[in-house]
Amino acid sequence: MRTVAILVFPNVQSLDVTGPMDVFAEANRFLEPADQYQIRVIGTEAGLISCANGLLIQPHDTCASFSESVDLLMVAGGPTVTQQPRNEILCDWLRAMDRRCAKIASVCNGAFLLAYAGLLEGLHATTHWNDVPKLAARFPNVRVEADRIFARSGRIYTSAGVTAGIDLALHLVYEDCGPEVSLNVAKRLVVFSQRNGGQSQFSPYLAPYTDEEASLVQTVQQYVLGHLHEELNVERLANVAGMSVRNFSRVFARDARMTPSEFVERARVDAGRALLETSAHPLKTIAHRCGFGTSSRMRAAFVKNLGVTAQQYRDNFGAYSGSHMPSSVCND
Repeated sequence: MRTVAILVFPNVQSLDVTGPMDVFAEANRFLEPADQYQIRVIGTEAGLISCANGLLIQPHDTCASFSESVDLLMVAGGPTVTQQPRNEILCDWLRAMDRRCAKIASVCNGAFLLAYAGLLEGLHATTHWNDVPKLAARFPNVRVEADRIFARSGRIYTSAGVTAGIDLALHLVYEDCGPEVSLNVAKRLVVFSQRNGGQSQFSPYLAPYTDEEASLVQTVQQYVLGHLHEELNVERLANVAGMSVRNFSRVFARDARMTPSEFVERARVDAGRALLETSAHPLKTIAHRCGFGTSSRMRAAFVKNLGVTAQQYRDNFGAYSGSHMPSSVCND
């Protein structure tokens, strides 16, 4: 069996623990007994562990007595992790486990615990968006990637905040068991199966719907998201807001921290990403649906915002990339 050990501590974020646990547990439904995951919860202290939300967890073992070799050690995060001083005993245990683990992973700001133990030195890593500046400042030798859902450096994985631990766990199941099992688990949990590590932690395309008291910026943003394929110049958006172009541009930039045209472009890029990940449509079709007009304009926007072309993004993250692309699809 594949053994997964998950480290917990007082005030741990419960979803950092239970989210990945449910992924591995659901994967067992689709695996032969010899290939299933055995999950062990390891506490930093004996007895019940109280999570940040009040949930009580009873670990199977403690760091003081657990020294087994495991396939994966996963370190959870919590709201007070960045405020706690370095724990030398825990650092020693993590370094010892590093020699016994095939893979090590952190969820959210659990990356700080790995960094304290020196396990992220010189590696690419990510964490919750709110803690990114702290991680970069406190550990200058860690190559912090601010806008990723999860990152991998060799056999060490780090993920962004909270639910990103589910994305990381799905990816680990994908590596261990293949795409069919990972997809079936995602369906069981009703979560995205293609939200890969290179995606942004935030997306204006996934902005929540607004209520009747929505701000001007939210109102305009939702209008943009509903009319991406149409002409969305600043004059039209100012008219939606019921303001002069000059005043609208000033207020929007102040509140959204980007210009209206920047938001439109980013929203179109994110809409394009969603279609590139989940569909086999040609690039020119996606470009038209997202309002770019031409595939060359979409290519330029992708390079500007993501550093890769739309085709490269599809190759990395698309369900129909590479050899899986239907022969009828012609990208240009």
